[in-house]
Amino acid sequence: MDPALIALFVGAALASLFMAWVIGAGSSGATPYAPAVGANAISTMRAALLVGIFGFVGAVTQGGNVSEAIGSGLVGGISLPVAGVILVLVLGAGLMAIGITTGYPIATAFTVTGAVIGVGLSLGGSPVWPKYQQIAAVWVLTPFIGGGIAFTIASLLPRPDVPEQYSIPVLAGLVGAVLVNVQFSFLGVGSTAGTVRGVGQRVLAVNGLTSAAGITGVAALAVATVVWWDVSRDERGGLRRVLLALGSLVAFSAGGSQVGLAVGPLLPLLDEVGRVSTFVVLVGGGLGMLVGSWTGAPRMIKSLAQDYSSLGPRRSISALVPSFLIAQLAVLLGVPVSFNEIVVSAIIGSGAAVGGREAVDARKIGVTIGAWIGSFALSFALAYAMGLVFL
Repeated sequence: MDPALIALFVGAALASLFMAWVIGAGSSGATPYAPAVGANAISTMRAALLVGIFGFVGAVTQGGNVSEAIGSGLVGGISLPVAGVILVLVLGAGLMAIGITTGYPIATAFTVTGAVIGVGLSLGGSPVWPKYQQIAAVWVLTPFIGGGIAFTIASLLPRPDVPEQYSIPVLAGLVGAVLVNVQFSFLGVGSTAGTVRGVGQRVLAVNGLTSAAGITGVAALAVATVVWWDVSRDERGGLRRVLLALGSLVAFSAGGSQVGLAVGPLLPLLDEVGRVSTFVVLVGGGLGMLVGSWTGAPRMIKSLAQDYSSLGPRRSISALVPSFLIAQLAVLLGVPVSFNEIVVSAIIGSGAAVGGREAVDARKIGVTIGAWIGSFALSFALAYAMGLVFL
């Protein structure tokens, strides 16, 4: 094997690890537990510890779809060379590092997607318009759908005619129903991911829509019953445990989605170097995110928890439920999605439901939206220009 090729691949792998660290320290490491920290349900340092662990598990078990989309689904007709991969990762990580330093959540998905498309088009690749339309739809609709769901839930939870003894278990049951239908790589056969519901159907030797709905319903009822019992005997403690469980699920989903932004550009190179499996790359990316969460996330957690909205446990639960649902939809579709956008939109929606405009910082929100748009435009422009000059 060509030593120069090996050296370039090692350089690309190091750039990927740096990107994974930045993701763990920024969007993936900060957003999942930010509502829980804002509600004083968990300390900032403990949140950083847990988000690293759950993010790593999510990266290894759910990271394949988004990784493949980033690696080969954004530009047609070409495969990025090793130098192009390094350029993409350095640009994306550099912009993210600026966000971490300044305290403003620049969206990783926007920077990496813009950089991949920019480099690919500069090398003569063709646009993949159907994928772009899918990505754009998710990005544009996320604030409205996530914020709208959070606003609705937060509006209902404090009402006296909707007792929390029943409303919280219903929400937990909904999350449980989705969870048993989530795809995990280790539950599949061959290269196909599987679900807990699918395992149940195989064990019971049943098939079809009726059995799928039945297993899903039983799982939802079981989760709702446990939460109902817990909230009934200890309302304050039960709400806190539900909040932490939701934060863990969002952290898991963040790992499954965000690791693709770090390791996806490496996947087309694996055939050239050989003996490196996608699983090994996902493990490496997950470890990088874990270290980033433990060492760099507390600053961003504090920023999101305290600066965007004044949250209590009910409004935090309202923010995390849509965050989990949207994140899992993005993982299923293989769409790179910004966790900053998901969770910040949900935080704003839940805060506005109770406190109105006074509950959120309009200036901070405006700067954040500008950072999202600017990060994509800047990364695309820089990647395209540098691709034309250096590659």
